[in-house]
Amino acid sequence: MSTLDAKSQHVTSLIDQTKTLCAWCIQMSNFIRITFVVFLLSGCTFTNSQSMPYKSWYLGFSVPDYMEVWIETADVVDIQEQLYPRAMSGTASISTPPNNSGDPRGWPKRAGIGKGKHVTGADLPKQIYVRWQSLAEPQTYQMVIKITEATRELMRKGEKAFCSFGGEWITGYRDSIGIRLAPGGIAKVWVGGACMTPIEVATVKAVIDPRGPYEGKSGGKYDSLSDVSKAYIEKFGVPYDSWK
Repeated sequence: MSTLDAKSQHVTSLIDQTKTLCAWCIQMSNFIRITFVVFLLSGCTFTNSQSMPYKSWYLGFSVPDYMEVWIETADVVDIQEQLYPRAMSGTASISTPPNNSGDPRGWPKRAGIGKGKHVTGADLPKQIYVRWQSLAEPQTYQMVIKITEATRELMRKGEKAFCSFGGEWITGYRDSIGIRLAPGGIAKVWVGGACMTPIEVATVKAVIDPRGPYEGKSGGKYDSLSDVSKAYIEKFGVPYDSWK
């Protein structure tokens, strides 16, 4: 074989090898792209399966007429095991009609969500720890509210609802949790939302915190009642039996 023929065969062999290598590279490139897309899609599916159909949920508190409280803290643990300390604190929604014309007895037929905050950044709740001062007694209570998966499903579920103030039908969500605190350490929990009928999901009996107010850091001193609430309680007392 001539030198020219040998060089020609060598070049042809290199070309064939290059074509084979390029084909393999293209296949690998396609494989990597497909794998990456599948990963992204699976990640999106996972995220969507774990998230709620709105940006944040609301945590609110209310109390019966004149039965004032001071919420020291409401800490949330979400289903991702993330802690949100002091998601809510301070006063709760309350009515204090003048001349003792209010009625604190019993539970409302249609509960409001109450005063509160959006728990921004959190997923749906797994449990909520609440420590509060019941100023009507006075006493300090603490409790853990365990939020069941059935309750979270109610919060995820969209429903057709009619909004009377807007005169239109919407797809509404129960994106709020309302907790009503009563003297004696009794609490009821509802889920609700704009234009949605609230659903009661739990009743919890809190325990007395033996440390007293502010984890024992106030020397046993409680915040003062307003004059209106104080006047009602001095005249009628606290109707504990109505919240059993």
